[in-house]
Amino acid sequence: MDVPQFLDKLFSSTSYQDQIVYTKHLPKRDARFKELSEPILPPLQRALDRIGIHRFYTHQAESIDLIRGGKDIIIETGTASGKTLCYNLPVLESILENHSNCALYLFPTKALAQDQIRSIQNFVDTDTKIKSIVTIKSYDGDTPKENRPEIRRSANILISNPDMINLAILPNHQRWSRFFQNLKYIIIDEMHIYHGPFGSHVANIIRRLSRISNHYGANPQFICCSATIANPVESAGAMINRPVQLVNQDGAPQGERTFLIWNPPIVNPSENTRRNTSSEAQELIANLMESEIQTIAFTQTRATAELICRYVRELLNFASPELTERIQAYRGGYLPRYRREIEQKLASGKLLSVVTTNALELGIDVGNLDACVIVGFPGTIASLWQQAGRVGRGSSTSLIILIVNNLPIEQYLTQHPEYLFERMPEQTVVSPENPYILAEHLRCAAHEIPLRKSDQKFFGKKMPFIADYLYKKGNLKRSGTQYYIVQSDYPSRHVDLRSVPSRVYAIKDIQTKKVIGTIDGARIFSHAHPGAIYLHNSETYLVKELDVDNRVVTTEPVTSDYYTQSVVVEHIDIIESRGQKNWGDSTIETGKILIKSRATEFRQITFHSHEFVGRKVLDLPEQRVQTLGTWFIPNPDLFPFIERELQLSYFGGLEAIKNVLESILPLYTMSEQQGCRGKVQPNDGGELAIFLLDAYPGGLGYTETSYNQFGKMMLHASEIISGCGCRDGCPSCVHPMYMFASSDEKPDKQTAMEILKLILQSV
Repeated sequence: MDVPQFLDKLFSSTSYQDQIVYTKHLPKRDARFKELSEPILPPLQRALDRIGIHRFYTHQAESIDLIRGGKDIIIETGTASGKTLCYNLPVLESILENHSNCALYLFPTKALAQDQIRSIQNFVDTDTKIKSIVTIKSYDGDTPKENRPEIRRSANILISNPDMINLAILPNHQRWSRFFQNLKYIIIDEMHIYHGPFGSHVANIIRRLSRISNHYGANPQFICCSATIANPVESAGAMINRPVQLVNQDGAPQGERTFLIWNPPIVNPSENTRRNTSSEAQELIANLMESEIQTIAFTQTRATAELICRYVRELLNFASPELTERIQAYRGGYLPRYRREIEQKLASGKLLSVVTTNALELGIDVGNLDACVIVGFPGTIASLWQQAGRVGRGSSTSLIILIVNNLPIEQYLTQHPEYLFERMPEQTVVSPENPYILAEHLRCAAHEIPLRKSDQKFFGKKMPFIADYLYKKGNLKRSGTQYYIVQSDYPSRHVDLRSVPSRVYAIKDIQTKKVIGTIDGARIFSHAHPGAIYLHNSETYLVKELDVDNRVVTTEPVTSDYYTQSVVVEHIDIIESRGQKNWGDSTIETGKILIKSRATEFRQITFHSHEFVGRKVLDLPEQRVQTLGTWFIPNPDLFPFIERELQLSYFGGLEAIKNVLESILPLYTMSEQQGCRGKVQPNDGGELAIFLLDAYPGGLGYTETSYNQFGKMMLHASEIISGCGCRDGCPSCVHPMYMFASSDEKPDKQTAMEILKLILQSV
């Protein structure tokens, strides 16, 4: 594409109001090649020649040589760098040498798995000898039952996902004995996706998979692939429970790219509010389409993707009606056939634009696109570059536009754009030994093969204690030193891979008597209390009754012009300090905590104007969650100095710092925004402290990372607060991320700056 020509057109547009605040030109990168230590087998060489591959990029050659040498590896290179060839060639070579050998390919989504099976099947089909030997099959929830026995009998390469491994393959491993006896490779693609609750569950599935393979006499080699993250070796090692070797010298070429940061114009100077990102995106996408520039736009929610697509069509209907059918939304929840149709239209050029959630962030082939519009910072640098990597493949020129929200970290990026280019992407955090998650998988493992003490090598030192706890609760039976599942139980059916176990409540429509959704116990009192407005498929339901004993929420369809938001009062008890260090004359601690919370009232807020129109008191029981936390205790001398000498609100200053720390936590922990949160309250010694809480029962390691990175985070928070042009605080710096916080104390920007200055002087 001609980037300067498009920008000239954009600058002359009436809608352009100097929104581009940063431009960076990323130069073209030439390919680097390397020879294999040993030549590839002739059938594979013929297949490569037929698809035009005559040389290997440096990372491909290095990976193939290491895999041939029996090493467990993690390949960490850019999007569209040819990672699949790194594992496909040695896997196929192994099967050609021994026709019994098998490989398991794991992808996080069915859509990506289907895309990859088409790719490898097309490669295999280019050579009759390879095609006659290698049988590639997918096995997921859509696989017809009548086809499954043949897949178990014949597949050399099985393509599946963690859900299917957990639910269908491991519990029925006897039927897969041929496959497990000959399992030589396990490929884990898109490994950076596996973090938080999902990653912790998948790490346990991998341990169960290794245990079953070992039971059948196999010791498969692991090949992991990932986007760029800060800790690839540590992350892969935690995932597969083995040391790995890193391959990260990317030899693939890349075209010239232009990266823009787009800051929406201020609409209310007194409150420092800006035009919303969706409105900016729809005009920008329409401009790109009118210039015949094929574009992918990423949003953070399904609803936003649908709305932007709708509004772009409305804009085009006036100026360029012939383009209205050349834009499409894409998200999870669409039928697989419909998603594939969109992918094919995009790859063929029939579609000029697609507005998507992160469903297209992964490596699904959608052809060579020209422009990427990212609507709001996606939360992590790793995700940002994954999304940006969907355009400008090979040597083609491309344009990337990040439209920022009026939030602290995003406005910080407008002042410090180099942060995106100079800082390493985030660490992925997994916690396979989270007691709640591990307990679920130990029940599954006992169902597969009785648990023995020797299984600690798979599940870690906590295994005997948790197994004994499950026995005492009646979830496992014990015979001698072995643990068995209670008869007739099928535990893997009850494992939700994307959450930490908690009580799940059914949400019922009182009119149809049907279950319309579920909600976990951790959110039940704050989101599904009597009087709450529950949103389902864009429709509003009023919560009529909450039956805690039977775990049922009864709702009634209503027409409502407001939504509800609860006010939750929390208190933290420190159970055990597991680490303490000084930072200047302040103290940082980490350890086990108990969060006691109670929803005390809810507020009614209008949908469009966000006007507060009512409040009602709640009388609900207290909830308790035991988890992990990190807390920061400033020098005790600061309190009297700030309050008495400067006559400022010490609590308000800490509240402001806490709000900023909350907003930047995902940049250090790769957590979801709801995975960690902050709280200002006294510690056990009565001194005010900033607590950072792991929101998941048992903790997932987020606060351990924040403990190790706390100094950097405080420096980062100081830059955000001092770099914002407002005087008293605004949504771009110290205001809370959510409309109503549980604290009655207003965050005080000036006090926060004074506290940070004094703290940093002591470091």
